[in-house]
Amino acid sequence: MIRLGVPSKGRLMEQTADWFAARGVSLRRTGAEREYAGEVAGVAGVELVLLSAGEIPRELAAGRIHLGVTGMDVVREQVPDWAGRIEEFGRLGFGHADLVIAVPAAWVDVETLDDLDAVAAAFRAAHGHRLRIATKYHRLVRDFLRAEGVADYQLVDSQGATEGTVKNATAEAIADITSSGETLRANHLKVLADGLVLRSEAALFRAHDADWGPADRAALDALRATLEL
Repeated sequence: MIRLGVPSKGRLMEQTADWFAARGVSLRRTGAEREYAGEVAGVAGVELVLLSAGEIPRELAAGRIHLGVTGMDVVREQVPDWAGRIEEFGRLGFGHADLVIAVPAAWVDVETLDDLDAVAAAFRAAHGHRLRIATKYHRLVRDFLRAEGVADYQLVDSQGATEGTVKNATAEAIADITSSGETLRANHLKVLADGLVLRSEAALFRAHDADWGPADRAALDALRATLEL
């Protein structure tokens, strides 16, 4: 039996259910709203597992679920060497968001990563410590900035209201997910011209290390045909 992990609540759960329903597969919660139990109709051999979007990458990497729906950004951030352990089975066309580097709009001379690198060096010389970038995407941002040659910064953890860290003087810049950019603008921040770290959306992922018996592979083929992936 294939174990399919999907988000247990929120907009991502609703969009996932709608996407599957449009392709003839029903994902339905059973029991009370707070119970994490559900069922799949429209295709045989698939069991529904309700998890938080953040848990799904971990369960995929461990092989405890066969398939899972979550954001590309979450998988890439949480799972080291993710491409060797998890296969991107299909992008679903919703949950679009960009992970970007943003700085105060008042920094009129800072438009690119090269500008940021220069400012970071000057900041360290002036203040004796590195320029702080608030984010919850440490792996993705560190790898991106290293590849782009940006130094003299430090990442500081932010698990909520990242856009407010500059105003609150707990960081000088941020790296965060944005859809429309409205929250960034409301907090007087601007995205660097070359500061796109990742374009993310919801995707269906397949775990390499799950127990894929012959019956599971047959069920996967049937599901794939039904979903036209």
